[in-house]
Amino acid sequence: MSFSLLQVLGKALMLPIAVLPVAGLLLRLGQPDVFNIVFISKAGESIFENLPLIFAIGISGGLSKDSHCAASLAGAIGYMILTAVLKAINPDLNMGVLSGIISGIIAGFIYNRFSNIKLPDYLAFFGGKRFVPIATGLSCLLLGIILAWVWAPVQLSVSTLGNWLVSSGPIGPMVYGTLNVILECLGLHHILNSMVWFVFGSFTTPDGSVVTGDMHRFFAGDPTAGAFMTGFFPVYLFALPAASLAMYHAAPKENRHAVAGLFLSLALTTFLTGITEPIDYTFMFLSPVLYGIHAVMTGISMAVCQILDIKLGFTFSAGLIDYILSFGLGTRPLLMLVVGIVWSVIYYTLFRLFIKRFNLATPGREITPVIESPVADSSLRAVAYLKALGGKENLKRIDACITRLRLEVADMTVIQEPELRRIGAMGIVKRGDTGLQVIIGSQAEIVASEIKDLVNQ
Repeated sequence: MSFSLLQVLGKALMLPIAVLPVAGLLLRLGQPDVFNIVFISKAGESIFENLPLIFAIGISGGLSKDSHCAASLAGAIGYMILTAVLKAINPDLNMGVLSGIISGIIAGFIYNRFSNIKLPDYLAFFGGKRFVPIATGLSCLLLGIILAWVWAPVQLSVSTLGNWLVSSGPIGPMVYGTLNVILECLGLHHILNSMVWFVFGSFTTPDGSVVTGDMHRFFAGDPTAGAFMTGFFPVYLFALPAASLAMYHAAPKENRHAVAGLFLSLALTTFLTGITEPIDYTFMFLSPVLYGIHAVMTGISMAVCQILDIKLGFTFSAGLIDYILSFGLGTRPLLMLVVGIVWSVIYYTLFRLFIKRFNLATPGREITPVIESPVADSSLRAVAYLKALGGKENLKRIDACITRLRLEVADMTVIQEPELRRIGAMGIVKRGDTGLQVIIGSQAEIVASEIKDLVNQ
């Protein structure tokens, strides 16, 4: 699968994942140790119970070229047909969230390929976008028949891998944590996260239902869950803010005033929400060695939390908000604070040491600042981005996730990187001749919408 397709899939995965914070909030607030309101916890629980359907709807809409509801409808229909066929032929099969992901991908690609199909006059009513749910349903019917016979060994393999990760002690979480950070620079970590958080491992609840994935199991009450989330808390709450402080102190005194606001906002964003991409991109490309240290130390944090039997979970990311929400469900949550303090000292020391020893470029130290004079006026911002990206004729696809524009361009050579950075871009990722990502922070979705409006004028 090409990088451009993978980044589109990664972006599409973010839509269903974005609903999880409200699910976790409702589920947590309704628990007996909080407000003890059953209907609130059931409201949150209903979202977790229907995750495969939510993924089918979200991914199909996210993959469609114009986010039309026909694609989402097709994704839902495809999922229902696929799961019904599987259960009818072999009731023991359970694809979990994978069934929703596969149905969503099929619906999205069928929509992009056949949404404008023209049928003979006597079938014209079923042409165009109405054809998409029909074609998706038939495709998932055939796929269900095939998977009913071939999925059993795959399910066994997935279950074996999931059980190994869950029972691997510190090794599995350490490998996962390191890979998560490495893949983040490509914007592909959401694909790995979806498998670990929603597929691997299983837990039978008191009412007899089976839930899968580290996140779902944690909030369903599995005392062994959380191994693939906990280790992020020391890094996001303590270590990365400490790294921001280290980079601030590493800047020459005459430049610190220019980067103080930047580092403060990045540290607060990471601390409160767990959104790390803005701070990661301040050193990811300027000083890759620091990013390598960050990847390894994140993996070690996952392992240490597992060894110390600390268990915490989140529905969005490992920021303060999710720490507070999961505190009552966690195991030894206060011990995480100790680990976090230790990790902050380690990050600060390593960042200061490597920056000074190897004269690494970080904001305030590089010859050309990462952000010289960002455009603040939203009416001018989109115009500036569009011009720096080569104009409307150069943009074949415009998408966004939490912090980055995900683009497919016609000609990579006309991209004006210095201008993108002047406008406010924190990082630029190129893959192949057409795949481009521009990291701009939490305004990415808004900027993408503004650029689309200009392109469609």
